[in-house]
Amino acid sequence: MPSVFIKTYGCQMNERDSEAVAAQLVAKGYALAPSESVADVILLNTCSVRDNAEQSAINKMENLAGQTRRRRPEVVLGFLGCMAQSRGRELIDRLPDVDLVLGTQKFHRAAEYLDELLAGTRDKIVDVAEEAGSEATIKEHLLHGRNANGANGANGGGHRPPLQVTAFVSIMQGCNQYCTFCIVPYTRGAERSRTIPDIVAECRELVARGVREITLLGQIVTSYGRRNFSSLAPNGGEGRGEGADAQQRVPTGKSAFVQLLEAVHDIEGLERIRFTSPHPKGYGDDLVEAYTRLPKLVESAHLPVQSGSDRILKLMHRGYTRERFTGIIGKLRRAQPGIGLTTDIIVGFPGETEADFEDTLSLAREVEFDNSYVFKYSPRRDTPAAAMPGQLPEEIIEERHARLLELINAIALRKYAAYAGRRVQILVEGPSRKNPARLEGRTRSNKIVVFDGGARHIGQVMDVRIERASNFTLYGDPAILNDEG
Repeated sequence: MPSVFIKTYGCQMNERDSEAVAAQLVAKGYALAPSESVADVILLNTCSVRDNAEQSAINKMENLAGQTRRRRPEVVLGFLGCMAQSRGRELIDRLPDVDLVLGTQKFHRAAEYLDELLAGTRDKIVDVAEEAGSEATIKEHLLHGRNANGANGANGGGHRPPLQVTAFVSIMQGCNQYCTFCIVPYTRGAERSRTIPDIVAECRELVARGVREITLLGQIVTSYGRRNFSSLAPNGGEGRGEGADAQQRVPTGKSAFVQLLEAVHDIEGLERIRFTSPHPKGYGDDLVEAYTRLPKLVESAHLPVQSGSDRILKLMHRGYTRERFTGIIGKLRRAQPGIGLTTDIIVGFPGETEADFEDTLSLAREVEFDNSYVFKYSPRRDTPAAAMPGQLPEEIIEERHARLLELINAIALRKYAAYAGRRVQILVEGPSRKNPARLEGRTRSNKIVVFDGGARHIGQVMDVRIERASNFTLYGDPAILNDEG
């Protein structure tokens, strides 16, 4: 029985894709290797959003080709995902030891192609072509805990950790936004949405297998149902429409995404719903209002702002102003005063002046995000920003990155410290990532809480009292567990 090891780079979409590929391979008789050193097949699921992610994957493959192939020449090496999609055969030309290059619409072909490579019926395979209906092929899950080795926590050894409490569900593929800095529309293709019944069926199966929280995934998840979507309503009756204005023709007046939230919300046994990543333009009043009437929709939102400067936002082709963005934040906080808010910010975009950067700093002070993921701009080939004038020196980007991180961390430390002494509700997900002897849960507002507890608490929704905080982590008082357990 051949074994496979998958290493994943990049976002939650990539994590979900790796999990689905692993599950499909297991269904075909493959084993999941505990490490690359003993695997018959090694796959790198790649990311193209940042240059360092691409370089990390290429360097890793060079090491595998140089070291693993010397000891075990029969090992199959492959690239999956976004970098595979954008570079295609170029990867094999550069790294002749690579056997497989599989694009973002071809994950479901992995088992078929690996069978052929292992049998020796084919030598090299590159498949980055578009495939109709590929958005509905990633449904398989391996629900064996996140702490083991392998793809998204899948374990090839004899020990099986507790079943997963949380799961990702991909609801769409692709992106039509075409931000000038972003390569995703070129690597993931145009937006393609699954139907509500198909998504709900997958979610129901996950809940039946013990999942308590589901995160709906999409490149721009709030664009769900706006294109190539023929059945907005769960019964397949009302809401039919094609094209970019299909969302506006829904008889209920609700967006397709809000209708999906309602349908998933009705699943018995599901405790929580999250989603990522949205676009600020997708936060209409119907979505804001959903936070007030759907109790399973947690008080948490990740809204990538990218910059606090209107001039830079326009150059980025983001489609909103700073005022519109802060207006959305205000609506969300009025709807749910305790909502947890996170964002993405890029520093060093071409032409960014010190005044533009100061606008970003002032936005961070004004909004006071619970956390911000700060990225240093790196040119991506074939994107408009890569050819823009005013490319900034690396030292300026590094200095601004450090300044913004210092501010973000100071805000977070103060906000997290305010939780000390408070009682919060958490969903217990499993052993702590940093200390497996303790347990880890998450608040509805997406704060990680570490505490002492037993295996019986995994999967439970419970209250704990916060005794202290560090940057981005809360620590709970186990006394409450002792009183109730």
